[in-house]
Amino acid sequence: MTQFPATNPLDPFLYLTRDHWESLATSTPLPLTPHEVTELSSLGDPIDMAEVDAVYRPLSALIQMHVESALRRHVRVSDFLKTTEEHTPFVIAIAGSVAVGKSSVARLLQRLLQRWPSTPKVELVTTDGFLFPNAVLEKRGIMNRKGFPESYDRRALLRFMRAVKAGRFPQEVPYYDHVTYDIVDDRVQQVQACDIVIVEGLNVLQAPRPDATGQLSAVSDYFDFSIYVDADIDDIRSWYVKRFLKLQQTAFVNPQSYFSRYADLSVEQAKEIANKIWSTVNAPNLSINVEPTRSRATVILRKGENHRMESVYLRKS
Repeated sequence: MTQFPATNPLDPFLYLTRDHWESLATSTPLPLTPHEVTELSSLGDPIDMAEVDAVYRPLSALIQMHVESALRRHVRVSDFLKTTEEHTPFVIAIAGSVAVGKSSVARLLQRLLQRWPSTPKVELVTTDGFLFPNAVLEKRGIMNRKGFPESYDRRALLRFMRAVKAGRFPQEVPYYDHVTYDIVDDRVQQVQACDIVIVEGLNVLQAPRPDATGQLSAVSDYFDFSIYVDADIDDIRSWYVKRFLKLQQTAFVNPQSYFSRYADLSVEQAKEIANKIWSTVNAPNLSINVEPTRSRATVILRKGENHRMESVYLRKS
């Protein structure tokens, strides 16, 4: 185990090499099959059993330690206060850039955590459902800033998080369709009472901002544990372009797809479009809004150019 240098901006973190982190896996169960791992992986994010075994197996065990600690604390506080309030869900945030693979991390953790006896009910919510509908974004002139903080219905997301931490269930989350690239009016995700809620999204670790009453509030106020999936920006750009090219041959072919106009482009034309979208939208959002939140995470998972985790940064406790 190696600590960051004293001048490192992430000084509150412990640095763990992949070898060190992987060595922690031997005492942790791995209840997933190769088929399940393949099924859960995101497009362009080649997670296999070896990666799950080395990285996500010990991560799920670490999270379980935090969950169990929170449960013990709740029991002790309830005994002290002589109350009988039910324990509310443990909330995990997963943040990171577009195309960095945070969706795969979220789905894998959901499945792993569901296999622990103490947390069989794990709900996964993506903040895509809290994006404003395209009609609203177009009316406000910010369609080209989709994914930036201002493109989300922050009030609705905060209401949802307050309800989760108050133990009020079920809750409805708007449904986002990645084919039409928009909110679906007559469809919702029902979030039921559960042990853990995983919230995945670009901007979930944003610092507090004044709300309608002038008080400082942040979605992250309601998180018990947070993960930032990190990588070099050049690697993320490369992954984004490769994903775009794969989507061009699959999802974009669907006439209902928002991006169907790109389906007939040549490979070179598609690369040009993908790089333009990256440089004008995703890269600025990453550098201005997403990456600055990295130091607010509990754990930083650092990927190399092959999508494999190279190191782990763990906030000191």
